[in-house]
This record gives sequence, C-alpha cells and structure tokens, in this order.
Amino acid sequence: MNGMTPPHSIGDLSTRTGIPVRTIRFYSDTGLLPPTRRNRSGYRRYDDVALDRLRTISVLRELDIGLPTVRRVLDGGLSLIEVATAHASATELQIRALRTRLSLLRSMAGRGATPEEITRMHRLTRLASDERRRLVADFLSGLQADTPAARSAVAALRTAVPDLPDDPSDAQLDAWLEITELIADDTFRALLARAALPPADEDALAGIAPGEAADLMCFARQAVAAAVDAGTEPESDLAVPVVDAVVARFTAALDRPDDGDLREWMARQLAVGHDPLVARYWRLVWTVNGWHVLPGHLPFQPWLVTALRTPRPHKLGPRSTEAHHDAPS
Repeated sequence: MNGMTPPHSIGDLSTRTGIPVRTIRFYSDTGLLPPTRRNRSGYRRYDDVALDRLRTISVLRELDIGLPTVRRVLDGGLSLIEVATAHASATELQIRALRTRLSLLRSMAGRGATPEEITRMHRLTRLASDERRRLVADFLSGLQADTPAARSAVAALRTAVPDLPDDPSDAQLDAWLEITELIADDTFRALLARAALPPADEDALAGIAPGEAADLMCFARQAVAAAVDAGTEPESDLAVPVVDAVVARFTAALDRPDDGDLREWMARQLAVGHDPLVARYWRLVWTVNGWHVLPGHLPFQPWLVTALRTPRPHKLGPRSTEAHHDAPS
C-alpha cells in the first residue's frame, strides 16, 4: 500500500467508533457511507476519509438530527454551523417545555387530588403547549389600531409580552392561566387596545386647571398607593378614610360639598382610560414575567373608582345643607 494506511473493514470501523456493524452497514447501503473500494473477495473497505465521515454521521445522529439533514451536510448542502444553530434553537424550546412540565408535575405532587385541582392541572397542562404560546402571539399581532393613540397603545402592549419562565411558581402559573382566558375574550381584546395607554393624570380631570389637577392626582396616587401597599381592599371599611381624604381635597378644589354626585363625577373622570380589567391584565403580566413593581407606580385609578362607587353609610359634612355647584364638565 506504499506506506498508506490500509483500508478499514466494517469491523475495524466499528471497533474504532463504537458504532455497531449493522448500523455501519445500513449507512453504507443507503449511500451515507459509500465504501472506498471493495477487495477481491467483494468485501467493503474504507479509508481514513470514510472514517471521519462516519464519525460526523455519528455525532449528528447522537444530536437527533434526521438522516435527510445528515445527507445534506455530508454532500455540502448545509454547513455544520447552520445545522447546529437550528437544532440548538429547537433543543432550547424542548428544554423549556420539559422544565414547564417538571414544574407542573411538582405542583401536582404538592397538592391534593381534589376535583378542583384536577381541573386546574388539566387547564395548566393545556396552556403549557406551543398552542398556548401561539395564542398570546396571535392576540398581540391581531390587535386592531385605527388611530395614532391606539397604535401607540398596541405598540406598548407588544413590548410587554407575558412569558412564562422555565420554572414558574404557582402564582405565575395561575396568572398565565388567567391571561389566556382574558385574551380569548373578543370584548377584552377591544377594550385592551383602547385602554392600554390612559391619558395623563391631569388630563383626566376635565375643567380643572392643569396645575391644580396635577396636585390632586398626585395626592390621590400617594394615598391609594399606601393603601394598596398595606393590602387594603377598595370595598373594605379600611378604605373609607383613604377615600374621604381624597374626596376632601376635591371638595376644597371644586368648592362643592362631599355628596354622591361629586363622588360619582370623580369616579367617571378617573375611570377614563383605566378599566379595572386592563389594570388586572397588566398586573398579571408583571406576575408572569416576575417583574418587581413599586406600588406607587401602579395605576391607582381602578382602586379609587371601586372605592368611590362602593355603597357605604355616608355622613354629610357641614356644607351638605348648601346648594352645591355643578361639577365641571
């Protein structure tokens, strides 16, 4: 052989690579590993180039790359870099799916087997699929925007995509489930597109000078943020002093009594661009994405609107006997 390495038999290739003889013969029969030549007895022989080709085939197959793709790599139609990049992305998706499945199994193992839990887990396992991921993507891409303000609102929504982490907590799983239920509602889709970007705080108070309106809204925001931070529900009795303090500021600014008409006018003004369901959606997104949110930066209007409209025994102040002025319009 003039000093050249002797050709390898199939058995020799198997010994050098650890690949079964039967598998090597299959690769040879399908054309992935054509023999370098045959000896006089008709047995296949392979050179070192074929040995390297076999090792390449083995690596790609160990990475679960299909035979058609392997053939394209060997024939030069695809580079190893292209194949590795594509399969790395696919493998990453598989890993994320497996981690989510692991979280669901751990959640199931840590809870009981009540009918409620079985129902919850059934819904969670469904939402963990690619179909649920596509649901969010389709929801965001399908939002209609027919005005500049609406287009800005939709753009803001698309920068804050709810993305369930690889190892979600129970709270994140529950929030993700609620998001998928919300965005499946056509009415909510339209509502979210309209209300995603509310007007500036001071603009919400029609008929009040901007400087005075800004002061009122700043006070209201701080008062509500403190209540929310303390866990005060807007319908509870603990919310009464908070609401009364905010209303007192408005009565002084508007020079009119604290009565049902004023409170309803305030609720209408504050509700513009601040639907409670929209605020709920944003809170769910923050939960799913694990964002740290400062209470003072959250929309406070839905809490205050609910508190203003909650029926309570109300004691009228000393100005209640005076004829009140019409609220600004």
